[in-house]
Amino acid sequence: MYINSGYLHNSLLDFKDKTHPLVVGSCGTYRLIHQPRLPTYRPRGRIDYQLLYITAGKGHFFFDNKEQIIEAGHMILYKPREMQKYVYYGADQTEVYWVHFTGSNVKNILKEYGLFETGRVIQTGNSPEYHQLFRKMIQELQLTRPHYEEYLSILLRELFLLVSRQAPVGTAQNRILQKEMEAATQFFNEHFTENISVEDYALSRHMSICWFIRSFKRYNGVTPMQYIVNLRITNAKTLLRTTTYSVSEVAAVVGYENPLYFSRLFKKQTGLPPSEFRNTSTNFHK
Repeated sequence: MYINSGYLHNSLLDFKDKTHPLVVGSCGTYRLIHQPRLPTYRPRGRIDYQLLYITAGKGHFFFDNKEQIIEAGHMILYKPREMQKYVYYGADQTEVYWVHFTGSNVKNILKEYGLFETGRVIQTGNSPEYHQLFRKMIQELQLTRPHYEEYLSILLRELFLLVSRQAPVGTAQNRILQKEMEAATQFFNEHFTENISVEDYALSRHMSICWFIRSFKRYNGVTPMQYIVNLRITNAKTLLRTTTYSVSEVAAVVGYENPLYFSRLFKKQTGLPPSEFRNTSTNFHK
């Protein structure tokens, strides 16, 4: 069995800490190679929180005396004093990361990111970013560099944030919608300087134009064209602040062939024409 772990102040004892909002007590990983099984049974649980992330294989968990087999790509949360009973088997080649944490504001932090509101298990998928964050926490606990306690809480919060953004939620239909809108958002971010047709994009993805526009707005809060315009104006403001490009050149860079149209649109979005915006920004930064 491969194992790598780190403990706050090198203490193996679980603990409560109400003096800080979020405190990481320990973090580690283990991978079954030759061990036939690895059982855990804590009838009274722990006094802190425990988060498990199954990255390979599967685990056999017992909730309310019922076995539930949980595959890789899921995270499991145990709250303080919750009974813990689960088994990993070597034949499954199971690999797991775990982190123990406590703090005065844990409940609100989990609620803030919408995590584990409906149960102990959530589907997260397998992401290299998750692995990296767990490895960083292990390393910080082992090296104990200056301010590592604070950095650990930041890393755990980042993990919560990534999970909340990447975990599929709701029905299969909602997951399909989420993937489509993420793909559209990425496409517009990469091609906003080009002559984009929202209608052509929707048809290329075999979507109704009205449905796509309505769904995109529900996902991002603005229509596709408003999103593209916002990207163009935001980048135009950056160019006006940081370069000596003329207004016509800035317009061309962000995707507008007609500088007069760009100027009118820029003023509508920002309240100032491009040249006045540049002068105001330049004077402000002097």
